[in-house]
Amino acid sequence: MITLKGISKSYGPVSAVRNVDLAVPEGSIYGIIGKSGAGKSTLLRIMSLLEPPDQGEVHYGGERVDTLAGRELLARRRRMGMIFQNFNLLGSRNVTGNIAYPLEIAGLHKKQIQERVEELLELVDIRDKRKARLRELSGGQKQRVAIARALAANPEVLFCDEATSALDPQTTRSILSLVRDLRDKLNLTVVLITHQMAVIRAICGEVAVMEGGRVVERGTVTAVFDHPETAAAKELIHVQ
Repeated sequence: MITLKGISKSYGPVSAVRNVDLAVPEGSIYGIIGKSGAGKSTLLRIMSLLEPPDQGEVHYGGERVDTLAGRELLARRRRMGMIFQNFNLLGSRNVTGNIAYPLEIAGLHKKQIQERVEELLELVDIRDKRKARLRELSGGQKQRVAIARALAANPEVLFCDEATSALDPQTTRSILSLVRDLRDKLNLTVVLITHQMAVIRAICGEVAVMEGGRVVERGTVTAVFDHPETAAAKELIHVQ
């Protein structure tokens, strides 16, 4: 689904990502782990086409996409959804308004928006919160709103950037279960960035370990967690 070839990215003298090759299988839930500053979030921004790489190529299903610009780039981005640790919801809007926002931007008619919002409320199981203000919601409910908004345009890929880091363990399990169910129902590919090893073990099939901007280890979650080969992987897994 997603292939990275020789990806590098620097900010001034800082090399955030260095010569990364990565392949994310279609329909997988793929984890990327590493300490703070390892390059995870930069790599995610490049994969999601929010930033171009300095070097290397990004391919989706065999099509090179890092060279897209203008309307073509916007069209490709609309085929991706993203959820964040801090939800990034609009405080001036209620639940329905937040979910409707990307549909409004896409220029859908009011009736189409209403129908799609109802579908999404059902999908993430917050139908009873459709008119609620954000201050009335728990963290888990806010994340469900964020997930619904991310799915509004029927994306092929869902990117999760520390999406459960602000949630308690029980709510985290609930959100991970929802993500897994959505992957199955909607044929999504999920890329998950986190420092929480329990999250990786609970939901991911494969994982890549980053250190110093490089991918230093990769493989199935079982193989990497049970028999880590690099110092970076051993330290991350031991810490947990």
